[in-house]
Amino acid sequence: MIRHGGDRLKNILRALIILLIICGTYVLFIQYGSVPEKKSNDSEPQVSNEEAQSSKRIHMPTSGLLSFMGKSADDVTKKLGEPERIDPSAYDYDWWVYNQGKDQYIQIGVLNNKVVTLYAAGNDINAKPFKIGESTGEVFKTTQVAPFVNVEYKGNSYRFEFSEEDINTRPTVKVGKMYVQLYMDKFEGKLSSIRAFDAQTFVKQRPYEVVYRGELIEPKAVSDDKWKKIQTTSEKQILDLTNVIRVKHGLAKLEWDQPTAEVAFGHSEDMKDNNYFSHVSKKYGSLKDRLEEGDVDFQQAGENIAYNYVDGPAAVEGWLNSEGHRKALLNSDYTHLGVGVDRKYYTQNFIKRW
Repeated sequence: MIRHGGDRLKNILRALIILLIICGTYVLFIQYGSVPEKKSNDSEPQVSNEEAQSSKRIHMPTSGLLSFMGKSADDVTKKLGEPERIDPSAYDYDWWVYNQGKDQYIQIGVLNNKVVTLYAAGNDINAKPFKIGESTGEVFKTTQVAPFVNVEYKGNSYRFEFSEEDINTRPTVKVGKMYVQLYMDKFEGKLSSIRAFDAQTFVKQRPYEVVYRGELIEPKAVSDDKWKKIQTTSEKQILDLTNVIRVKHGLAKLEWDQPTAEVAFGHSEDMKDNNYFSHVSKKYGSLKDRLEEGDVDFQQAGENIAYNYVDGPAAVEGWLNSEGHRKALLNSDYTHLGVGVDRKYYTQNFIKRW
């Protein structure tokens, strides 16, 4: 009886092994980022070539990148050259994008031929008086960070109030006439990137809770056609920044995958249209369901979602400071990425192909 039971167990094990071999292509790994807070027909985002970038470094102004605030667009091109591309935004200005890889990534916001905002990441950025890559302790030692910042503009008064999380990961300080947001990587304890605004642009974006007296300045209404362009360029910016972060951490860049991007956009659109925020759709199911329905061939997959961030860079910085999202951003197994943005709903779908 014992010998018979042993033979039977061996036969069962053999059958299981054969079954796993036959079904192996359906053994999938799905990764979801923990939750924090139809793709348009425009040209598809492309991954920039790192080798080509390394030979044409941006020559930083000795006075620092922040010295561009309030200057003319001509001043920018004289110092930095022509941008790689010009992207629209939902806040009246256009983004001038300079992407030279992990050490030099810059977006400069130009409105009426004047610099009104900028975003910069990379350790080879002159961000005086700040230094990207510096420890959080050193930043807070030399910079007075309060739980709020006051803004005066054309007789209006605004008080932006920070949560504890805001203070630790993205406080804003006043420097001269500008306002500088400091994005901290709380896992590494370093200054990850900076964003600067003039008073009007800061009020338009309202990245924090605000109490005000007077008029609450709003950006111009955005048409549906312009939103489509903004969404497409936000997807490009998210791809760019995701690869900047990955290369900075010694990982390979992700290649753009259009079918995956269409699945990602479908999920952002579904969340917006049905007013929910979740990795699982009542109509379209889980990430696995959605990828298979979109005929995406994958071995592993992961998803990051975000809602109500002012733009793509802000969403990426938020993901970087959330443990689950960060794991997806820095997963060495993934090979391709698709991003879908619908207004202020953001979805990243990562895949590893077979």
